[in-house]
Amino acid sequence: MKKPKISSKLKNPIRRRKGEEARVTEAFENVPRITNDTVAEHREAVLSGARKFIYPLQHSKHRVVRTSAVLLVTALIAFLSYVGLALYKFQSTSTFVYDVTRVLPLPVAKAGDKYVSYESYLFELRRNMHYYRTQQQTDFDSNDGKVQLERLKTQAMNSVVQAAYVKQLAEPKNISVSNQEVRDQVTLVRSQNRLGSSDRVFKDVLNEFWGWSVADFERALRQQLLQQKVATTLDTQSKAKAVITMAELKGGADFAAVATAKSEDPATKVNGGQYPQPITKSDTTVPPILTAAIFSLKAGQTSEVINTGYAYEIVKATTVTDKSVTASHIQFGIRDISEYVKPLAKKNPSSTYIKF
Repeated sequence: MKKPKISSKLKNPIRRRKGEEARVTEAFENVPRITNDTVAEHREAVLSGARKFIYPLQHSKHRVVRTSAVLLVTALIAFLSYVGLALYKFQSTSTFVYDVTRVLPLPVAKAGDKYVSYESYLFELRRNMHYYRTQQQTDFDSNDGKVQLERLKTQAMNSVVQAAYVKQLAEPKNISVSNQEVRDQVTLVRSQNRLGSSDRVFKDVLNEFWGWSVADFERALRQQLLQQKVATTLDTQSKAKAVITMAELKGGADFAAVATAKSEDPATKVNGGQYPQPITKSDTTVPPILTAAIFSLKAGQTSEVINTGYAYEIVKATTVTDKSVTASHIQFGIRDISEYVKPLAKKNPSSTYIKF
């Protein structure tokens, strides 16, 4: 009977086990022995081995930071180049470009030694463009529309440059417009139903006609009030004439006779200052503050001197009803703000950074 074959893996198991034990023993013998004297040396050896994994990560982080910085600077340069071309070469009026000017204080002109912001120019231009586009159906891409747009650009530039000079006139005299004055004017206008009786209608009217928010309207109103205050402060002669005339009326002078002799309104002075038709609260031919004064009078009563921002007025009510008042007035016009701006502009000329 044949003996069973023994696998080669099972041959000499004792010899194989001894070989493995020998290798393990040799491995342990090669492990360095750490003592109090050699612990610092072994720690440095371990750290040195780890540095080869840490340094590549540090180099990679620095490379990422440098690359990100380069990309950011490149993107910033590209963005500023685009904005510069859009504003100063192509003169874009888009909402995006306008929003950029609201963040970046980019100049469009210089009035004397004061810069005029591009944002203020676009604020003025865009509201006029909105009005003509929505209310007059003007196509600014047509030949006539392009001519109209050039006119609006010139008008907007003149307006913001003048506004810059007005601020220069106001500063030395400490003339300013408070938030309360602006709110009072808004309340007065709305009380006469000139821009809608409700908040919703008021906002809709502003947006429909000028593309404005309430804050935009208050901003424009503040500038208008500042111009009026500067003009009335500088024009002392008109106020003096109004005060003298008021004294004559209080002394018993005939209102119609004084109006014919002194009023600076050529349309009404020939009729003793009488308005051609009864005044209503929503009458846009009469300034809001004057309308309020007229409706506060009783029949036959005469007001004090009223500063409308454009003129000094004295009004007299003839007949009064709930809806209208028949009245007469004596007017002394306040010199236009441009008469005070021109000498300043001549002394410190303006310059613009865009051409039409």
